Amino acid sequence: MSLESAISFFLIIFVFAITPGPGVLALLARSLASGAKPCISLSLGMAASDVIYLILACFGLAVIAEQWSGLFMFIRIAGAFYLLYLGWKMWTASPEASLKNNDNDATLTIAKGLLQGFLISASNPKVIFFYIAFLPSIMDLNSLTPSDIALASVITLSGLMMGLMSVAICASSARRFFTSTKAVKSLNRTSGGIMIGAGSYLALHG
Repeated sequence: MSLESAISFFLIIFVFAITPGPGVLALLARSLASGAKPCISLSLGMAASDVIYLILACFGLAVIAEQWSGLFMFIRIAGAFYLLYLGWKMWTASPEASLKNNDNDATLTIAKGLLQGFLISASNPKVIFFYIAFLPSIMDLNSLTPSDIALASVITLSGLMMGLMSVAICASSARRFFTSTKAVKSLNRTSGGIMIGAGSYLALHG
């Protein structure tokens, strides 16, 4: 992979990362509810899922998706219901508890964040379409060497993390203005509504 190709691929991945979809909506909701710090593990989980899809794409993801369509459907539905559950939890969260944990969501451990991010991205039709249909149009997957695949994986991880955390930091910057119980309750419901919307999108767009 040439330097020009690597830079172009990084820019494409970065734009892909910030393009609205269930993953960005979930990240936006989490950042509004808990700040940017808990979004690190969430973003890393999403990026890890994408890297796996990238590697699978190099070995024929389209064929895998066709042969295992039932599994992909199950993952998508599971991801949708999980997002709906998270949205409900945010919607019904106590404003007092949110204020008490203003800078850190203690319920979101690193492991849980990684799992949530992985599931959200793995069940996202936008992600699956990108690696099945769009990626082969910008990169000759059949000519990639193992070192090229490793480099593409690093670029994907870096571009996604930079894009996703940019979204999280921007959303978190607005959160500091919500300090009263009434404002936090509205913020929780906004975050929950966004998360429910992301889950609904996954459920309805297979």
